[in-house]
Amino acid sequence: MNEHQHLLETLQRHEQELQFTEFSNETALALGLMLVEAAKREHKTITIDICRNGQQLFHCAMAGTSADNDVWIRRKNNVVNRYGHSSFFVGTDFRARGKNFDVDARLDPDLYAAHGGAFPIIIREVGVIGTITVSGLPQAEDHEFVVAQIRAFLGSRK
Repeated sequence: MNEHQHLLETLQRHEQELQFTEFSNETALALGLMLVEAAKREHKTITIDICRNGQQLFHCAMAGTSADNDVWIRRKNNVVNRYGHSSFFVGTDFRARGKNFDVDARLDPDLYAAHGGAFPIIIREVGVIGTITVSGLPQAEDHEFVVAQIRAFLGSRK
């Protein structure tokens, strides 16, 4: 088993673990504000975006980000919405199979980016209904930041 296959197992566990029972506008606001506070606390220069069923519910661009981060968010969100997995999972899956997403997915790279940072909003026993996305860090860090904050958020609501 190669390094990509080990990472895929971890990424799959994230998606199995981090599921919601509901996701309202209020949920998006509370989670979005939690992400902003964590980014400030950890001195992360990121843009944060939360969408449900194609509607943007939360968006915050921290000082030091640019419109390029918004483009990355849209491209990563497109991957989650098409494949039903985190953008990091999809890119890692292609690499595990010895493929290059930008070439082998046969999708416009201006519209799709299989780089870490977009995580699916999964409703337990329903499926993927949206995305929680950050842009501004290296892809593994983008992914880990989102995962850590979703985990903390879900843990605080038990």
